[in-house]
Amino acid sequence: MSSVEADIIWAGPREHAEALLAAISPDDPESFEAEIVEIGEDAELRISVIGEHLKTVRSTVDDLLACLAAAESSLDVND
Repeated sequence: MSSVEADIIWAGPREHAEALLAAISPDDPESFEAEIVEIGEDAELRISVIGEHLKTVRSTVDDLLACLAAAESSLDVND
């Protein structure tokens, strides 16, 4: 059976990447893999969603993006 994969990559300060990762970690962690990678003085939050059906992967990506947007908005207010 084939699979569907979607990647989300966010770049910025490491402390923001850590906050974003913490925001999505409780959101069904077995449905995606996430890591923070150092890129010079900044970092990238890399999220990979893999599933058997496009519908499922899309739903997971939508949920993750909603959580990330809410968390990023709170980071922007605090800066």
